[in-house]
Amino acid sequence: MTFRTSPPTAAPRPRTGTAIAPTCLLSCLLPSLLALSLGCGGADATSSTGDAASGRAAEMAEPVAGTAHGKVRGAVEDGIYTFKGIRYGADTATTRFAAPAPPEPWEETADATRFGASCPQTPTGNPGGLFTSWRPDPTPPLSEDCLFLNVWTPGLDDGGARPVMVWLHGGGFASGNGASRAYDGVRLAKRGDVVVVTINHRLNVFGYLALGHHGESFADSPVAGVLDMIQALEWVQANIRAFGGDPDNVMIFGESGGGAKVSTLLATDAAGSLFHRAAMQSGVLVRFPGEQSVRDAADALVANLGLTAENIDQIRTLPTEAIREAAAGTGAGGAPSIDGRLLTRHPFDTDAAPHGRDVPVILGTTRTENSLFMGARDPEVFDLDWAGLEQRLADEFPDRDAAAIVAGYRQLAPEAEPVDVYFEATTDARWLAGHVLVAARKARQGGAPAYLYLFDWDTPVDGGRWRSPHALEIGFVFDNVAYSESMSGVGEEQQRVADVMADTWIAFARNGSPDNPGIPEWPAYDLERRAVMVLDESPEVVDDARAAQRALVGDVDTYLSRYQRD
Repeated sequence: MTFRTSPPTAAPRPRTGTAIAPTCLLSCLLPSLLALSLGCGGADATSSTGDAASGRAAEMAEPVAGTAHGKVRGAVEDGIYTFKGIRYGADTATTRFAAPAPPEPWEETADATRFGASCPQTPTGNPGGLFTSWRPDPTPPLSEDCLFLNVWTPGLDDGGARPVMVWLHGGGFASGNGASRAYDGVRLAKRGDVVVVTINHRLNVFGYLALGHHGESFADSPVAGVLDMIQALEWVQANIRAFGGDPDNVMIFGESGGGAKVSTLLATDAAGSLFHRAAMQSGVLVRFPGEQSVRDAADALVANLGLTAENIDQIRTLPTEAIREAAAGTGAGGAPSIDGRLLTRHPFDTDAAPHGRDVPVILGTTRTENSLFMGARDPEVFDLDWAGLEQRLADEFPDRDAAAIVAGYRQLAPEAEPVDVYFEATTDARWLAGHVLVAARKARQGGAPAYLYLFDWDTPVDGGRWRSPHALEIGFVFDNVAYSESMSGVGEEQQRVADVMADTWIAFARNGSPDNPGIPEWPAYDLERRAVMVLDESPEVVDDARAAQRALVGDVDTYLSRYQRD
């Protein structure tokens, strides 16, 4: 259900079919070469020519790539070379709460056909079964030895100079990994002739426990996970040419917590030369948590372990599970914090890291982000009546007139049901306003452009009750409709949406502009027009989309005070 308050300002360009960049020639030849390797090449298969072709096919079926630390052997999936579980850092258990160390070189060719371990974490929920089809099989183990990344590429060491798209997974800063089936890079790499990379890094208290006040040896503890991401990007710079990628054309992108990670990397000069475009999907971080709050949370964890300032060093050798248990209820490790060295300013502040000014960004939200969270927390919300809605909005926005909010939303969208208003009002306030704020700050910087979007497609899954929930767009960006079946369903309409989203992200990775034949011309966000691309199967540009709704719930003027306080 679409509730827009401004007419489109640009007509879609004529559709000429899906714009798909050509993939590597070798990937097109792979099926026939594999047939030869299996003895299906006819009478000449035993000739010298056939033997050579068979050898090439065997090499492609088990591709080997060289890295600065040693060779890795991957696999081929649908014509795309895949390498999973490549080590980019040493076991962090040996450097707990410290900056990551480089891996030890290896002599034998390392297996890269399985995902590496994920950082220890608490499993996340699966509301409505929406994430069922995302789950990898088998599920990677949990371990502090978790500094692994994965690569999908159409070509190896072929001088391809392909754009590199590095994905930072969601799950806040607390959970997740790069192995979700929704993040599988085969289709995106093949569709756009790009190199796709996903990474694991330290999370929660292992990545962001603020112990710096306990001495120099803990100085990196509030930002250890960020340092992991930077080391992964340094690995890309050093090694991606061997995987057919261009180290001078790297895009980082992420959703939810992944978007917050992108925000963080934009805020530190240490990452300044490591990437060149960025996308923040349903997640921006405007302020890091306050110094006192993260210190108090860390000290609560230390106290739960029975440690003091005098014996705090013992925390480095305690069992992993003991630290996880001690963290429960403390709020420790929820996000990186300003450490005075790596992170010195909040993202997007006027005095923020200069390099962020020169990086073009895409950012935006789904229309009903909060349907995932509110619906999972309280399924009764789907049966709201108007009286119940007003009470919930009074609780949500005590500084606003709930009756006026309801009346305003109903006037703007007379066909809306109470649950529609609830999901949209809370999304407009909690999510969209923050992204509008960041787009405006980017515009004021006068540097590289920002492109703001609103993903406005409703999933038919579960009778359509979830509307346009948080994370819905991910499967479309990766062109992974089949792997997102439990969230989006599968069909021709879903594939049309994937065509729009994947081609737009590919264009941005390649050129720094999202423009492509499948969408209208997308103006950069500015403080006059405030153009927003409304993305679905028929995208359109709307000036200052949902401004009237945001005005009812507070918009950017109350966003920081409500949701991103110190």
